[in-house]
Amino acid sequence: VVNNYMEGSPGGARAKACPSGLHFRDSKRKVDYVLAYHYRRRPARLAWPVLPGGEVLELGPLDALEEQRRLQREEYERNLLEAGLEIEKDPENKSQGLNFVRIHAPWQVLSREAELLKIKMPTKKVYEITEEGGILKTLNEMWCKLTEPLQPQVPQQENTKMKNLSYPFSREKIYLYDIKDKDTFFDNATRSRIVREILKRTSTKARNSMGIGTLIANNVYDAAYPLHDGEYEGQNDDMNERKLLYREWARYGVFYKFQPIDLIRKYFGEKIGLYFAWLGLYTEFLIPSSVVGIIVFLYGCITIESDIPSREMCDQRNAFTMCPLCDKFCDYWNLSSACATARASHLFDNPATVFFSVFMALWATMFLEQWKRLQMRLSYFWDLTGLEEEEEHPRPEYETKLLQKRLKNKNITTDNSNEFCHACYFVSVFCLQNEKEKLTCRDRMPGYAANFGLILFMVMLTFSAVFGVIVYRITTAAALSFSTSEAARANVRATVTATAVIINLVVILILDEIYGAVAKWLTEIEIPKTEKTFEERLILKAFLLKFVNSYAPIFYVAFFKGRFVGRPGRYVYVFEGYRMEECAPGGCLMELCIQLSIIMLGKQLIQNNLFEIGIPKLKKLFRKLKDERTEPKEMDTNQSKDPQQWDLDYILEPFTGLTPEYMEMIIQFGFVTLFVASFPLAPLFALLNNIIEVRLDAKKFVTELRRPDTVREKDIGIWYNILSGIGKLSVIINAFVIAVTSDFIPRLMYRYAFSGSGTMHGFVNHTLSYFNVTQLEPGTQPQNSLFAHEVSFCRFKDYREPPWSPHQYEFSKQYWAVLSARLAFVILFQNLVMFLSVVVDWMIPDIPKDISEQIKKEKTVLVDFFLKEEHEKLKLIESFMARDRRKRRSGTKSRRAASFSQRPRSPQGSFTSFSSQHTVV
Repeated sequence: VVNNYMEGSPGGARAKACPSGLHFRDSKRKVDYVLAYHYRRRPARLAWPVLPGGEVLELGPLDALEEQRRLQREEYERNLLEAGLEIEKDPENKSQGLNFVRIHAPWQVLSREAELLKIKMPTKKVYEITEEGGILKTLNEMWCKLTEPLQPQVPQQENTKMKNLSYPFSREKIYLYDIKDKDTFFDNATRSRIVREILKRTSTKARNSMGIGTLIANNVYDAAYPLHDGEYEGQNDDMNERKLLYREWARYGVFYKFQPIDLIRKYFGEKIGLYFAWLGLYTEFLIPSSVVGIIVFLYGCITIESDIPSREMCDQRNAFTMCPLCDKFCDYWNLSSACATARASHLFDNPATVFFSVFMALWATMFLEQWKRLQMRLSYFWDLTGLEEEEEHPRPEYETKLLQKRLKNKNITTDNSNEFCHACYFVSVFCLQNEKEKLTCRDRMPGYAANFGLILFMVMLTFSAVFGVIVYRITTAAALSFSTSEAARANVRATVTATAVIINLVVILILDEIYGAVAKWLTEIEIPKTEKTFEERLILKAFLLKFVNSYAPIFYVAFFKGRFVGRPGRYVYVFEGYRMEECAPGGCLMELCIQLSIIMLGKQLIQNNLFEIGIPKLKKLFRKLKDERTEPKEMDTNQSKDPQQWDLDYILEPFTGLTPEYMEMIIQFGFVTLFVASFPLAPLFALLNNIIEVRLDAKKFVTELRRPDTVREKDIGIWYNILSGIGKLSVIINAFVIAVTSDFIPRLMYRYAFSGSGTMHGFVNHTLSYFNVTQLEPGTQPQNSLFAHEVSFCRFKDYREPPWSPHQYEFSKQYWAVLSARLAFVILFQNLVMFLSVVVDWMIPDIPKDISEQIKKEKTVLVDFFLKEEHEKLKLIESFMARDRRKRRSGTKSRRAASFSQRPRSPQGSFTSFSSQHTVV
């Protein structure tokens, strides 16, 4: 044992380890962090690389690289020891294999780093939390009683009305804190966070290594992670926080229970705790929107029989002979054949959808306001109020690039001597610490140019995919129209729509995976300085690409399909013979509903669930097979029968961040809000998905992933701005969906402007224009038409002048009136909803009143506590000083008595002798 660095001894050394696998061999010191690496020992004949004649034996490339990594590991671990950490590792007995470095932080290191990081810790002072009184308190108590069966069975604070006063840790004021046991004062999450900070700033000389991130990137170490708190399932009765989370949170059987947010935060940290708190609130808010969406859908079902336009379309007596849907091979057809489509469109195209659009816009505003309040409440109880932005360490890639720039400026070449290179290295490292030395825009210009070009290319690729599907729809519709099969010709529209949506879904899923990898690579070549900057730029790029990818097909159906068709006799063609596709007789809203529902449900089922379950399991299996294949079958004297916790955690998938989790929920939030006017059941399907998603994510974090490093965050960061932007965009999009895609405005205009009776009778005839079939272009007339001898005029859906008008086939006055009404509705709807959103925002304060008062009270309590403690400290010092003065006085008297007793003996010898003896006593 050298400074607690234990090389171990062969022969069952590991078997002596603590059975739990969470401590050193002494079963006392906790394993706060683990470093894993693969080693490859040189053969015995290469153990001494100098031959007897003095000739140096050159090592092979693999041996030289492994030797370099071994030296880096030794240097790095020595530096960790110098930083005060304690290390334990097993001997490397096999020719190659996996080994672990176990790290423990003693009290001196924990207290020092906690002070540097300004970690808030509970003090001795406990104060009462003042609750709101009156009706709110009564309602809250009633709610707590009603939801008691839904609460998770986790340990709660004994008195929820009391709270410990927290203060940033200070060794000088250690008397303030409630330290009962130094081993448990800092919990496991805080201990691992402190060790991670030391690992990130500890550097080595070799290969510009500036922390554990660089060493992992250079394959010196394979992984670095904190340990889970033991197994999550098993027969033993030892309960730990991981097992408790699994039983009460990470199982599908407890889907009806609330989440134990405080325990999640304690185990995984504030950042992950905030994510699950946000996801829980979002899921709860989907309940009222789902209920209203179901009511709107049922309203459409109930009123379908009383819808006059649908009845007119389905009435066989109304002989509306429609113009052919394609050239030459398509015949004239009766509008009544589209009865089913018209009736289905009414389910989603009715006056209730307008109300639902307004409701969902206000719902989004209330959700964001409620999240701000909940976030502030959690910040107070989690001691995040007043949390300062910590100065982050630069990313290893940034420091490496900066060092390369410095070396290039100094014209250092690889031919220099080793001594000169080392000297220049120290100069470069010193310059890295200088804040004036940084990467400029000129250094990043190639990365910015690549970002602009590739993002533009990816967006164009998405549009090309959408255009390709459009071409598929047009050509397939034409091909089926030429078919000799009557069934194929009768179901052209349904076949084309269904297959095109499935193709769109497959393309979206494939491009989503590609865009995620491309966004990460583009962010890396930008060389952001810190991890936070890297994450924000990655989020923006990934969201932009995935937003365009997910919604481009839906935007096409909503706003572009059927707008550029032309008219009979003057159709718009693509590829010299294929007509642009038209909307169904009932409008494009039904097709928009189908497109939105299939893409939304497909993404949720395949990408969010199957991929999320299957891919981690496949990666885990692949890593296990790879380790078994690379490691030789040798007897390991260190290996005990039962694998230790660090072995079990190494097999798990590494945690890569919350970006994928947030991204899938943000895209879903867009499906719920952006086009909700066309699909009122979207909140219901989102709710059903999220009930599974919460437990799926929970199970993944508890059982499939290594324990993440705890990160203190007081908000969800840039995701809130994205949510707010989607909420505002949804108002505009829903306004255009109602005004442009649905028939709400034409019906409104007909009832109050064009109908003589003020009813909807005659609406279908009003929306159809006449066309003289003799004016069809040569070669486009139907062949062998059953209607040829009877049809003089056919009808098509548009507002145009009839053939007998002087301005035949031009847009009619009704067209311009309806267009003006559409634009007026968009402006009115947008401003009304925005105004109501501002009113809701103003009425709901961002900080709850009781939390605002508690924060003020906490400051007052903190000042009083400090004054009291300082006063007691002063009294204690004064008592020590008074005692010291009394001791000095008694010492002075003793010296005087001693000097008196040393005078010449007097006649009263007996008295002098007595005084002398008394002084000695």
